[in-house]
Amino acid sequence: MNIFSFYKDGKAFYCLFFIWLCLSFSSLFAKSSYRYNTTFLQQHQIQGTITDGSNPLPGVTIAVKGKSNAVAISDYSGQYTLSTSPLDSLIVSFIGFKTIIVPVQGRKIVDVQLFYDTTTLQEVRVNAGYYSVKEKERTGSIAKITSKDIDKQPIGNILAAMQGRMAGVEIIQDSGSPGGAFQIKIRGQNSLRADANQPLYIIDGVPYSSETIGSTLTSGSSPTMTSPLNSINPSDIESIEILKDADATAIYGSRGANGVVLISTKKGISGKTKFTVNASTSIGTVTKMLDLMKTEQYLDMRRQAFANDGITVYPKNAYDVNGTWDQNRYTDWQKEFIGGTAEITNLQATVTGGSAKTQYLLSGSTRTETTVFPGDFKYNKGNIHFSFNHVSDDEKFRLSFSAGYTSQKNFQPGTDLTRISRLLAPNAPALYDSDGDLNWANNSWENPLAAYESKFNSKINDLTANAVLSYNILRNVQIKSSFGYTDLRNNEKMVMPSTMYNPSLGLGSEVSGISTNLTLRSSWIAEPQINWNFDLAKGRMEALFGGTFQSQTSNRLFQSGYGFSSNSLINDIASATLKVIDFSDESVYKYQAFFARLNYNYDDRYILNFTGRRDGSSRFGPGKQFANFGAIGAAWLFSNESFLKNNTLLSFGKLRASYGTTGNDQIGDYQFLDTYVSSGNSYQGTVGLQPSRLFNSDFGWETNKKFEVALEMGFFKDRLFLTTAYYQNSSSSQLVGMPLPATTGFSSLTANLDAAVQNKGFEFTLRTVNFQNKKIEWNTSFNISANKNKLISYPGLESSVYANRYVIGQSINITKIYEFTGINPQTGVYSYRDLNDDGVISAIADRQAFVDLSPKYFGGLQNQVTYKKIQLDFLLQFVKQEAFSYTPGTPGTAVNQLASLTNFWEQASDTADYQKLTSGRNSALTTAYSRLRTSDGAIEDASYIRLKSISLSYDVPLDISKGMQCRIYLQGQNLLTFSNFKGGDPEFKFAGYLPPLKTYTAGIQLTF
Repeated sequence: MNIFSFYKDGKAFYCLFFIWLCLSFSSLFAKSSYRYNTTFLQQHQIQGTITDGSNPLPGVTIAVKGKSNAVAISDYSGQYTLSTSPLDSLIVSFIGFKTIIVPVQGRKIVDVQLFYDTTTLQEVRVNAGYYSVKEKERTGSIAKITSKDIDKQPIGNILAAMQGRMAGVEIIQDSGSPGGAFQIKIRGQNSLRADANQPLYIIDGVPYSSETIGSTLTSGSSPTMTSPLNSINPSDIESIEILKDADATAIYGSRGANGVVLISTKKGISGKTKFTVNASTSIGTVTKMLDLMKTEQYLDMRRQAFANDGITVYPKNAYDVNGTWDQNRYTDWQKEFIGGTAEITNLQATVTGGSAKTQYLLSGSTRTETTVFPGDFKYNKGNIHFSFNHVSDDEKFRLSFSAGYTSQKNFQPGTDLTRISRLLAPNAPALYDSDGDLNWANNSWENPLAAYESKFNSKINDLTANAVLSYNILRNVQIKSSFGYTDLRNNEKMVMPSTMYNPSLGLGSEVSGISTNLTLRSSWIAEPQINWNFDLAKGRMEALFGGTFQSQTSNRLFQSGYGFSSNSLINDIASATLKVIDFSDESVYKYQAFFARLNYNYDDRYILNFTGRRDGSSRFGPGKQFANFGAIGAAWLFSNESFLKNNTLLSFGKLRASYGTTGNDQIGDYQFLDTYVSSGNSYQGTVGLQPSRLFNSDFGWETNKKFEVALEMGFFKDRLFLTTAYYQNSSSSQLVGMPLPATTGFSSLTANLDAAVQNKGFEFTLRTVNFQNKKIEWNTSFNISANKNKLISYPGLESSVYANRYVIGQSINITKIYEFTGINPQTGVYSYRDLNDDGVISAIADRQAFVDLSPKYFGGLQNQVTYKKIQLDFLLQFVKQEAFSYTPGTPGTAVNQLASLTNFWEQASDTADYQKLTSGRNSALTTAYSRLRTSDGAIEDASYIRLKSISLSYDVPLDISKGMQCRIYLQGQNLLTFSNFKGGDPEFKFAGYLPPLKTYTAGIQLTF
């Protein structure tokens, strides 16, 4: 019998029981742990929004730490979705912002706020045309603004967006009329021909012609003809880069002599489909009215003028002072003619979306502007923009397509009444009689509004399209080709009905007339390229080779018609009794080139950039059609040197320099050929031809040599970043029309003039981050430029027809003037220096002093302040310059004057500010006054500081996760101007035309 002993045999039992118990608990723990890990390790979708504290950020990369295949990109509204586990961490990165790591911690919604990292702005890529380059690695001079600056300005022309924001870029608005043009100069004027200084415009790789499309026959009294740049919709622009020096422009060869303006349109953003609607309304008024005489002061001036001339009985035609017109009447004619309010409405809708491989964008906009002139005049512009981008799954093939279509209709008065509004007597009659008809006041005046019967009407349709295809045949070898097409159609007319004349003349529709202009311009371009990148020693080499093949065809037909059976038929030129073809031609411009670029970056410290181009242009004769252009640029990133690695003050330092040549062929087509035009005269039933140009195949390319050296430095992690540049450009072999004797039958012959024009100057740009935290951010940008233009050589100038136009060693923009010596105390007449002491003041001998009215310096100060969801941006533009005073006519004649003209000479020994008054009968006084207009006595300070633009926006706090965003904003343009200039607006100094408008804008932007 076995007896169980707990003492002896229980040990084994205890061991078995303990093992069972441990296994049981281990199993239970394992099951519990499995359930726990399954919960925390399983993948689930999270979502969120990436912002900079106030605005959503599209294109941000969100990656799961440690998982290379878990990556998302934020969409147009800053939203993203990503598959993660609760224990994962997100790495959120975006160029220009600090990279941060965010733990998921089991959340399903992870919103992230990024903060600007000024140091990483060096990594931003800048568009240089045929290639892009990191900001820190560029060897050329490139200025840039983006849609963040453009969208905050209530503008209709892209050139207005650049005013005051870019060093070395001078822009002047020509007129405040709707659709008005702008002047632009990049680092001064290189060519003696005013029409040969336009930069090259490139829209998404397609050259866009800036040549005027209007005609002097149809432009009326506007200061400039129609500019095609009005067709570009500022709301569609993503960025504008200005290429200035030889290193940046030489790859464009002859087309880059005056700088290059690269315009990139907006592209689609991956993510779910987003709709954006932006609506705004604006009102505009004239920036500055002249302070003119009131009726009492004006009549006192007139009476004194007649008394000075010994006239006691006023002439019959002196209606303002002889009692014909009401002596107590006063009309502010500036308010009457240009004191209205222009109304501007703008509406834009955009849809964008797509996947990581394919993105699209479609936008449409409409803009309507009225004028400050009396009457129902209007400017309408509609635009459609489409963009499509695709990359294959293996990321070897890429396709980019963009197209834009713009339609403009401009209906304006045929005459700008700005000048007459400042000349008209303040007691002139009312515009309308008691019946509401034009008042002719018993034929005592020409009613100014009669000129409004003449109307200007234009219709412009413009298409631009571009496609870029590329394929990576190897990892570091890419072939690419771009194809572009443009088509512009301009149809404008000016009607001049008989109703614009005084009815007492008895003129009917037999004197009515119409002038028309039909301009068609189309072009195509193809540019194949190959890019090759490879490592070499301790550096990296980039090679680019390509070609350009371009053709442009222009057709122009200018016609006039006179005499109609009825004014109702005036718009039908076929109904005219007399029909005249003023001008008719077709021109074809062909251009081809081959270009190359070699860039070597050694150890991120030393960079060399070589660019070259061989150009061929149909505008030159045999043997002169081809020319070579090129440049070399170098940069030293001295902040990457070992001796500066650990410093805490300097975060970035680069010294760069460039030298090269570019060319210019802006002379028009067929200038070297014998050309003939229709004479319009019939002989024996046949219309004959007449010569219009002499043959000369000896002239060639105008050449521009450019040199620049610049220093770029960033301090305190680039919170303070400054750039200082010095440049010197010399343009030689000037293409001009050489005057010919009248006996040759031709006025000029196109040739290379052995003259050289130099532009040199300094540019200074400063960017600072003044304050930055989670709630408040304040950034400032400042730029200032000073350019000195000089004619450095001109052999035989003294004997040429330009002897009284140019002076060697002086600017080509000088104006020769008389030297004003004051008022003769005995006669009260303005006096001038008699340089040759012959006792006679003459224009040839005594008008030898000169003045350069080009700006001495110009620039801008921009500030951006963000507080939570409120953002304030404003730009102060400043210009240091001189200008001619406002001199409308001899004081005392029937022309209104500035109210400040009070202290006139009356008797001998008077200390006066202005000469003796005359009604126009004293020829000595009238001649002296006419000379004052072109003397240094009429020069005054026209410098100004202008609040160019201001924008205040507020992001309405909505639930962004639901995809709805709302921004409301207030904007202004040209709101305040501080200047001592008395002649009106100091920017556009010609008082005879409508100055720029100051506008106030309110708008709302919805995204859903």
